[in-house]
Amino acid sequence: MRVWESDDWLTDEPAVVREYANICRNPDKIVYSSSLTDVSTARTRIERKFELEAVRRLKEASGSDLSIGGAGIAAEAFRHGLVDECVLLLCPVIVGGGKPALPRGVRLDLELLDERRFDNGVIYVRHAVRNAA
Repeated sequence: MRVWESDDWLTDEPAVVREYANICRNPDKIVYSSSLTDVSTARTRIERKFELEAVRRLKEASGSDLSIGGAGIAAEAFRHGLVDECVLLLCPVIVGGGKPALPRGVRLDLELLDERRFDNGVIYVRHAVRNAA
């Protein structure tokens, strides 16, 4: 997230990139890590452990949408029914291996809300999570 902290490189970027920088920089952020000792971005704090009830309370109290990044923490949120929407960018690149984008062993019924195709072959899909089965 640190790349979005500086405006130096953003001046010649398209408006959509500058807008995304604001989306990333403006909200409060929580980093779940057992190894980091300090943060390098503004409005960021470290939590040592993903506490289900604390995250549930945060979601209930929030006046805006919350976003989760990272396959491991997202899988926990899916498993515990904390995800209302899922946005994926499908990129036309095969790298093989790595972490799965969605959690194993979890079935969710999804409803397609939006999809877009970009000139570079990337496909954006946004689904509502209808229920956990």
